[in-house]
Amino acid sequence: MNYSMVLYILGHILKFESAFLTLPALVGLLYREKEGIPFLLVAVLCLVLGLFLTRKRPASSTLYTREGFVTVALSWIIMSIFGAIPFVLSGDIPSYVDALFETISGFTTTGASILTEVESLSRASLFWRSFTHWIGGMGVFVFIMAILPLMGGSTMNLMKAESPGPSVSKLVPHVKDTAKILYGIYIAITLSEIVLLCAFGMPLFDAVTTSFGTTGTGGFGIKNDSIAGYSPALQIIVTIFMILSGVNYTFYFCLLSRRIKDAFRIEEVRWYFFIILASAGVIAYNTSRMYPTVSETLRHAFFQVGSIITTTGYATTDFNLWPPLSQTILVILMFIGACAGSTGGGMKVSRLVIFFKSLRKELSLIIHPREIRKIRMDGHVIEHATLRSANVFLVIYFVTLLSSTLLISVDEFDFTTNFTAVVSALNNIGPGLNLVGPTQNFSIFSVFSKFVLMFDMLAGRLELFPLMILLMPSTWRKK
Repeated sequence: MNYSMVLYILGHILKFESAFLTLPALVGLLYREKEGIPFLLVAVLCLVLGLFLTRKRPASSTLYTREGFVTVALSWIIMSIFGAIPFVLSGDIPSYVDALFETISGFTTTGASILTEVESLSRASLFWRSFTHWIGGMGVFVFIMAILPLMGGSTMNLMKAESPGPSVSKLVPHVKDTAKILYGIYIAITLSEIVLLCAFGMPLFDAVTTSFGTTGTGGFGIKNDSIAGYSPALQIIVTIFMILSGVNYTFYFCLLSRRIKDAFRIEEVRWYFFIILASAGVIAYNTSRMYPTVSETLRHAFFQVGSIITTTGYATTDFNLWPPLSQTILVILMFIGACAGSTGGGMKVSRLVIFFKSLRKELSLIIHPREIRKIRMDGHVIEHATLRSANVFLVIYFVTLLSSTLLISVDEFDFTTNFTAVVSALNNIGPGLNLVGPTQNFSIFSVFSKFVLMFDMLAGRLELFPLMILLMPSTWRKK
């Protein structure tokens, strides 16, 4: 284990968090709020610690897979620990456990909240909550790699540990250039939404924070009713950008490279849009009697399907009141999630495609034992390592899901509440059903259950493996 390099990178993480924290401090200054001062104080603290840890570059800058996974896991934990402090110092969230829950929920783009009254928060805190979504959406390491050449070729091990999906590939030969392309697309989508929301009447502050939550697929709203209070036009814009943010960024890269045919050959993207259309169609039919017009029914159906499958978590209606069929579809979408290589959470559409193709292959081998069949995606043969990783992910995923549901059941809430709370946390969605539905929050849980859910949020955002490796004793041995 290259401890010195791990600490060196953590130092850079703290310096970047220091820079991030100055933004809500400036927002507090702009709106003349004293709550902006704690953000500035914590920014200074992070800067001092970051400078101390990076005062000397390690002799060996090599990062193997083990160090990459450990560094990524520790970075997200440390960012959350320091990012929660301003909430407590400002008095907006007096309990540190609750502040930590809110911050982890923000960075992991989960959007699950312990707040019962969001609109009472200062503008500085509201901005920071939403901005954590934007930071966590694409990933802080992707951002850093776009700016700093930390360790040459070893950066791919960091990207593999942080990027969502069964496999990670470079869009261009150099990882740094890939990171720049990803963040370029990310910023372009964010700015486009801000401009459109403002053009259709949303105040600038609301547009910025909403866009952070949309493109980061986070879902922290700045209103108690999430997005329900905004006009239908604004809700449609948010729906479109939620769905666009759940698309594999390779699709956009192909479009920008004028490889239109290659873009639409991406099997995962085709399945992603099919699932959205089919789910929204069934839900619209199932809920047609609940809304006065067809257009309103379709708007709510597409919004909630887009919000859940991309794991954004915004809401325009209380789907706790929807019929069981519609609620079941939403729960299934919670598991499916968005595309690999997007900012969305969940198991990812690509994994499910791989699972079903593997199932079809195994069933075919039962009938034709001598048959040689390769599993392909987008015309390419899937490597055995990718298949093995997907299968292991599935096992760890359901073990974590069932274990967490069992652990938080000590609070003695109903099964639907407990189960969907864990599903929501593990898939980085936000709302669940019953007591954690779209009009409720997670403040009902005990401190113990909140820590279980915080673990699930981090595990879900980091695709399980980095956090699991962090808990293995053998990880910390020098050899």
